[in-house]
Amino acid sequence: MNNVVMRTVTVTGEYQPLVSERLVASVTISCPPSNVGNVIFEGDDGSEVPWIPGQWETFQSIDLASVRVKGNSGDIVTIVGGTW
Repeated sequence: MNNVVMRTVTVTGEYQPLVSERLVASVTISCPPSNVGNVIFEGDDGSEVPWIPGQWETFQSIDLASVRVKGNSGDIVTIVGGTW
């Protein structure tokens, strides 16, 4: 079954997954230009990968529960795509 995925995640000062349970989807993840600071993504090797306000990337078949972010409290990350 194909489902649309549209979410907004509010960032905190501690790492958190984009979703709480396994969700494999093809999506565009973005940090809106209105964010006050960088959103830090946790790299696959544990490194910190900063995304600037306005940055976006498209991913195919990614498990959103494995993507962890942190940053300025109140900044957001948007996720748009689907499970096709």
